[in-house]
Amino acid sequence: MDNPTPPGKKREIKLHLPPDVDVIYSNLAIISTTKHEMIFDLAQILPPDPRAKVQARVVMSPQHAKLLLMTLQRNIERYEAQHGTIPVDTPPSLADQLFSGVQGDDDSDS
Repeated sequence: MDNPTPPGKKREIKLHLPPDVDVIYSNLAIISTTKHEMIFDLAQILPPDPRAKVQARVVMSPQHAKLLLMTLQRNIERYEAQHGTIPVDTPPSLADQLFSGVQGDDDSDS
């Protein structure tokens, strides 16, 4: 029988990284959810080809996804403290997308 980790003591995890592990580049993530799982499709899209090729699919429980979110947040904060704020372009809103070509009436009587 396995010896459980005593209460209050952190379990040590030894990470093994095989020398032949595939390393992928992803610049697109599609996230799908079910009641019990979160599915992360990590894809790569390279211009001029509009197709995105899924490089990896990661499935985890919502609880583990939330822990991943918290860990990512801490690591981004550390990164930004050392290297400065990471700029992120905000996509246009749906209203901007729908009405960007609409112009007002120039011959109003006001």
